[in-house]
Amino acid sequence: MAYASGDAPLNQDPHRAVFQARGLCKVYQMGEVAVQALRGVDLDLHQGEFVVFLGPSGSGKSTLLNILGGLDTPTSGTVRYADHDLSVYDDASLTRYRREHVGFVFQFYNLIPSLTARENVALVTEIAADPMTPEEALALVDLAERMNHFPAQLSGGEQQRVAIARAVAKRPAVLLCDEPTGALDVATGIKVLEAIARINRDLGTTTAVITHNAVIGDMADRVIHLSNGLVSIVECPAHKKAPRELSW
Repeated sequence: MAYASGDAPLNQDPHRAVFQARGLCKVYQMGEVAVQALRGVDLDLHQGEFVVFLGPSGSGKSTLLNILGGLDTPTSGTVRYADHDLSVYDDASLTRYRREHVGFVFQFYNLIPSLTARENVALVTEIAADPMTPEEALALVDLAERMNHFPAQLSGGEQQRVAIARAVAKRPAVLLCDEPTGALDVATGIKVLEAIARINRDLGTTTAVITHNAVIGDMADRVIHLSNGLVSIVECPAHKKAPRELSW
């Protein structure tokens, strides 16, 4: 991968922060009105960590996740992934960064209806440098027996787990999830969270989940609360719970 000039090779020290954000600001211009989504966020995320971002709508959660994932750029401040300064990357470099290092899971599944679960996952494995097979990825989310089904033949939770398998099939270092259970009932949401937790545990993938559901914070290593574009509170749950232990 070609990075901006002056960047050093990727540092693999597990004790070093994977992400370092300093003074991160983002302003969107809506006609004549400037909307400040982030107001100077300082944040570190570490190798293999499971982090939950909590906050009301408009608190800056999705904007922060999009900047960490290279889908957006800050107006000011810096964000580094390992030794690489994403704040100075052009569109082509950000595209390579997303393709090679980041898996995304969104509230809506974005599966191709005419392709089976296996074929939807294979779209990613065909372009990744060192992918797992679609079969391996689907087994990680307990869908090995459903791989030849089309999205219309799958439940909402199963479709979301296919989307998770697609996101992790390229073995990303980072998994970013924006309201992954937002469109699901409790029982189905638990299965989706179990799949995300298994990937974090078994693959060591640094995982960040956006949610408005405070209960999900109980399964995290850290809970980062955002309010009005700022980090307001950082909590470390005393006892990290499995998804089925959460008090919904």
